[in-house]
Amino acid sequence: MMHLYLPNDELRRCYSEMLDRDGQLLDLADVTYADAGDLARPFAELHVATRQGQSLRAEEAMTELVASILKDKRFHGLAAKTVRGGLSGRVRRQLADYIDANLDQVIRLKDLAAIAGLSEFHLQRSFKQSCGVSPHLYVNHRRIERAKAQIRAGEPLIEVADACGFSSQSHFTRSFKMGTGVTPAHYRKAVA
Repeated sequence: MMHLYLPNDELRRCYSEMLDRDGQLLDLADVTYADAGDLARPFAELHVATRQGQSLRAEEAMTELVASILKDKRFHGLAAKTVRGGLSGRVRRQLADYIDANLDQVIRLKDLAAIAGLSEFHLQRSFKQSCGVSPHLYVNHRRIERAKAQIRAGEPLIEVADACGFSSQSHFTRSFKMGTGVTPAHYRKAVA
């Protein structure tokens, strides 16, 4: 028997990012004593990676597990909720594209609000409602994902920090560790 507990806002962010759907639509059912089916393999992989201290392997297994859960119709019903507020799919994609294109720059709330055609207050509320996390956390997540890709490609850490928009090496290390559980140097060793 396995129990999986995921923070609500992080799960909604994954749902929005992986399936390009409004995070408000996510409505997970509490499924007890169900056959694991396609979830058994990523669960087993997560277990082995965690026990062996292989953080990258565990992270990959967790990503696969969350994706499998979000795609499995037993766990959610897409049409169960009526969406009120939030961002349209087009605006979410525009914001995501802008963020990804400008990760090496300072991204300001007023710039995101201008793209969405909303006030800063309404953008922040609508963004969190649709994506499950605040704009700040979303941008930080995207920066860390880009940093991981650049580290895997063998880029020097100082260049990774600059290319991903971190204000200093210590800011990069602190944010990376908060987001992944390991420092960039340890991550580099894990992927080598």
